[in-house]
Amino acid sequence: MGSRQPPQGIVRSVALILALVMAGGCGSIKKAALNSVASELAASGTVFTRDNDPELVRDAIPFALKLYESLLESVPRNKDLLVATCSAFTQYSYGFVETDAEELGETRHDEVVHLKGRALRLYIRAKDYCLRAMDVRWKGMSADLLRDPAKALSRATVKDVPLLYWTAASWGAAASLGLDQPELVIDLPIVRALAERALALDETWSKGALHEMMISIDSLPEALGGSPARAREHFEKAVKIQQGLSPAPYVSLATGVLIPAQDRAGFEKALKDALAIDPAKDPENQLVILIGQRRAKALLDHIDAKFSKN
Repeated sequence: MGSRQPPQGIVRSVALILALVMAGGCGSIKKAALNSVASELAASGTVFTRDNDPELVRDAIPFALKLYESLLESVPRNKDLLVATCSAFTQYSYGFVETDAEELGETRHDEVVHLKGRALRLYIRAKDYCLRAMDVRWKGMSADLLRDPAKALSRATVKDVPLLYWTAASWGAAASLGLDQPELVIDLPIVRALAERALALDETWSKGALHEMMISIDSLPEALGGSPARAREHFEKAVKIQQGLSPAPYVSLATGVLIPAQDRAGFEKALKDALAIDPAKDPENQLVILIGQRRAKALLDHIDAKFSKN
């Protein structure tokens, strides 16, 4: 079978980047042109999310990730590209690496440990790009977050919601895989502060993605600030905003609330509801829906390992 090709838009951008890098002339002009290309790449929008072939995207994303990183070598303070790189690493890790581990199940323990370790490293890599974007947006923000996150984030406005979301998503995903690592767990209040500030600014952003995130955050143990009741409230709000067209809230509720409660019947229902969604009803997000459903199926396939037999 021949290798799959990257999207044509990315190919054109690569050609332009190579031409700019190789060109002589004024450095400031070349840098401005590279920044323009970087911003255009960062704004590519639904090129991937509307695709209905997850395996095609799986093959293409690593190429895009390395392209973004290579371009950042030349324009290291392009905030839009930093956020896009953070977002892309986070989505790749969740949609493919971590979901691969979920599909394998604990009978292939060593492979699962390897995949989850790789996913953790990718999430941390993503978080670092978002923190760099934070420091471009506000000088010294990454350090301010460690001191007083609520005060630091009071500067954010509605235009900063994507940056807040992806910083919280990458950081929170890393912490969820590294609950045995104190240096990650200690940062969970910052993740909550980022998510809550974004939620206060625009709770409907990206079709309820912030409420989806809050399901996971409030699914943490009470000692870490979690609340199953609040998680269920965010589930209801996410489903309402999305008109039931996304499997993500059902998957988050199943893993975050229903497994700890050992509610097997509720777990099965939530995941079957996720699988019943028709991706064609939200064509701009078909890929996200298909990946969410893949995760739902993997969870159902290994249901016996998640519930006691008593």
